[in-house]
Amino acid sequence: MNKWISALLAVGLGLSVATAAYASPKEDAQELVDEALYTVKKMSNHERHGEKVKHYMKDAKAVFVVPELLKGAFLVGGEGGSGVLLARADNGEWSYPAFFDMGSGSIGLQIGAQSSELMLIVMTGKGLSAILNNKVKLGGDISAAVGPVGEGLEASTTTNLGADVIAYSTSKGAFIGASVDGAVIWADHEDNMGYYDNTSATPKDIVLNGKYANAHADKLRELLASFPHN
Repeated sequence: MNKWISALLAVGLGLSVATAAYASPKEDAQELVDEALYTVKKMSNHERHGEKVKHYMKDAKAVFVVPELLKGAFLVGGEGGSGVLLARADNGEWSYPAFFDMGSGSIGLQIGAQSSELMLIVMTGKGLSAILNNKVKLGGDISAAVGPVGEGLEASTTTNLGADVIAYSTSKGAFIGASVDGAVIWADHEDNMGYYDNTSATPKDIVLNGKYANAHADKLRELLASFPHN
């Protein structure tokens, strides 16, 4: 009898592990939203550069957050990752997230970083429209600049005035600049449809038209709304 009980317990345990290991596309999308929340917190609270992030967020039209940008994720020797895009309305309220992928053979993760978190602060309506409407190339279709990276280091510009997108990145606790020229951003339709349980959920309808909502993204929206804006 004990042998049968042990066998049944082993089978049950195996089924539990298999169930736990499986995550639906919606669960994967929620995990990405939750990770984006922590990435924004880390970027904005960094002791040396958090104030710079907050400064640019005052005028941001949108923000694209990639919680994990991995070397070799899309191309050999290149980088890639998944992220969420949210836009800010004139009243300061942030949209629900739309899901996008990002990849390139030329994203310059500095100091030999193998993985990084990336935050693209979208400064212009042109930049937001390009991301929503096309498979957009940074540095080509829209201009991109590296966020100021601190003493003794030269950023792309001193003030980054005129850039459509400003990039900030962290790697293993270090705050680095990531050259994103050549990076391509495109919509992840599977995640967008899955997260909002609707096959018609497009990035534009999510971010600009407010047709879809998921309350599980409210913590991220509330964090972004806590940034002052002009």
